[in-house]
Amino acid sequence: MRDDRRTEAAGVSPLETGRFKDLFRGHPAGVAVVGLRGPDGALVGLTVTSVISVSAEPPILAFSIASTSSSWPAVQAARTLAVSFLADDQHELAARFARHGIDRFADGGWRLLPTGEPVVEGAVAWIQGEVVQRAPVGSSYLVAVLAQQASDRGDRHPLVYRDRTYHRLRERREP
Repeated sequence: MRDDRRTEAAGVSPLETGRFKDLFRGHPAGVAVVGLRGPDGALVGLTVTSVISVSAEPPILAFSIASTSSSWPAVQAARTLAVSFLADDQHELAARFARHGIDRFADGGWRLLPTGEPVVEGAVAWIQGEVVQRAPVGSSYLVAVLAQQASDRGDRHPLVYRDRTYHRLRERREP
């Protein structure tokens, strides 16, 4: 949501959309799959690179989803969902959950939690939680989730997305 009064008063125009997208293509982001059940009980999953930690107390994470996404109606109605942080060998699974018009769950690689949400097998970690807020922001929605349970595997390396390509993070350097 843009405050046109503030923009006009400062004499500044918003950054051009193409330039903005180009800048973020160069910014590396972790890759995750959001999994949930739709209103009809069907499994819904989507690849996202926008997961952020919002608050440690209480533990809240968030991700963004385009208002035009085919998954938005299910996310809009969901009470709970799970976020699986993908491992560096799961790029094909990330691509599958980003594809349109297919059954993203048909080829396996996931399991259901006792609470009903699908999580990716072999992921670096997953967090299940309750959706606590959906806020419209520009052409997308920011979805906030209160973390209720989680699991991680310290032996896995994360999958990273940058410049429309999946990458591996291997080398560690201390700051």
